[in-house]
Amino acid sequence: MKHALSSSRLAIGFAFVLCLVPMLASAQVPPRFYWKTLSGANAFPLIYLSVSGNSNPLDPAHVVSDIEFEAEVFTAGYAKVFTLFDRSATVAVLETMGRVTADARLGGLGAIEQTTGFGDPLTEFTIGLLGPPPIKNLPDLLRYEPGFSLDFLVDLVLPIGEYDREAAVNLGQNRWYGRIGFPVVWQLSRWVPGKRTTLELLPSLWLYGDNDDFQGATLETDPMFQVEGHLTRDFGESFWASLDATLMTGGKSTIQGHAGESLNNLGMGFTMGYQLSENLQLTAGYLASIDDGAPTDLRMDVFKVSLVYGWHKIIEGVGRLGSAE
Repeated sequence: MKHALSSSRLAIGFAFVLCLVPMLASAQVPPRFYWKTLSGANAFPLIYLSVSGNSNPLDPAHVVSDIEFEAEVFTAGYAKVFTLFDRSATVAVLETMGRVTADARLGGLGAIEQTTGFGDPLTEFTIGLLGPPPIKNLPDLLRYEPGFSLDFLVDLVLPIGEYDREAAVNLGQNRWYGRIGFPVVWQLSRWVPGKRTTLELLPSLWLYGDNDDFQGATLETDPMFQVEGHLTRDFGESFWASLDATLMTGGKSTIQGHAGESLNNLGMGFTMGYQLSENLQLTAGYLASIDDGAPTDLRMDVFKVSLVYGWHKIIEGVGRLGSAE
C-alpha cells in the first residue's frame, strides 16, 4: 500500500509539470501535462527559459524580423484540480518576468535594446470530455489509467504586462490573445510505474486581438493552427523522457496594411523529468526550429527547466500517518 501511495504521489508531480509557456518561444506545453490526478490537488511551478532567435520570444504571433533576440525568462504560478460536471478540470494562473535583449546591429550599424520587468499573465482552463472519470479519492487514484483521453482547453492572456510603444522589444504585448484546443493522451502500454508509455497530441487554434499602438501603427494577426506531439516513456519509477515536436502554420501578421509571411514551421526536441521527492519534480528540455535557413523562416532555440511542488491534503495526511507508524 505504501508503494502504491508513493506512485500516486508521483502522479501529482507529473500532472503539474506546468511549463505552461505556450506563449513563449516554442508555444509548447510539456509532455504529461494532461495526465489526471486527485481532485483538490494543488501545485506551484517555477520555470526558467533561455531563448534565442529572430522573433521576440514573448510574441505569441512569432513575427519574424531582422533583429536577433535573446531572453532569460522566469514564470511562476498556481494550479488547482477540481471536479466540474462530474469531469476532471484544472485552472492555472501564471505570471512571466525576466529580461529580453534585441540586437538590431547590421553591418556595424544599429543598437542593442534591452527590457526587463513583467509580462502578460496567463490563465488556462481544461476539462475532460472523454476518458476516465474524475479522481475523487485514493482508490480512484490507484485505479487511474488514461486509456484514450480527450480534453477541452481554453487559454487567455491579459494585456496588462509592461509595454512601451516606442520600444523594439517588450515583455507585454498590448493585446488580448489565447487559444482553444483538444489535448489527447493515448496510453500505449501497461500502466505500471517504470513501464508507462504514452502518445500525446494537442491540436489548437490561436486567436489574436489587435495591437493598435505598435510603434505608432496597428498590428493584426491571422489565426494560427498548431499541433504539438509527445512520445513519452518511463525509464524507472522516478525518471521519464519524451521526444517532442511542434508544427505551426498560419498566423500571418499585418502592420498598417503591410502583410508579412504566414508561418509554416516545425520544431523538434526532447524533455526529461525526474521526481526529486514525493512532492517535487524537476523537468528539463530543449526544442529548436528545423528547416529554418531562409531569411523569412522562424528560427528559435529554447532551453527550459521547471521545478514543480505539488500537494494534496489527503495524501499529505496519509503520509503523516505512515511516518508515525
